Amino acid sequence: MGLIKEPLEIDFEFDSRPLSKEEKQKISDYITAYKKQKAQQKSLRSRNKNKPDRKIVLE
Repeated sequence: MGLIKEPLEIDFEFDSRPLSKEEKQKISDYITAYKKQKAQQKSLRSRNKNKPDRKIVLE
């Protein structure tokens, strides 16, 4: 991640406040669900890679 250059003659002001318990919980739940979803997708990909390719033999 790089630095964001501040344009000339413009000042950015941020009012940071502490998160409430409810906001912290929502963020935590979202991150947990996201990680679980990514883990499932990763496991599905690895299962497909480990399956041997079926070859059709004509006799």
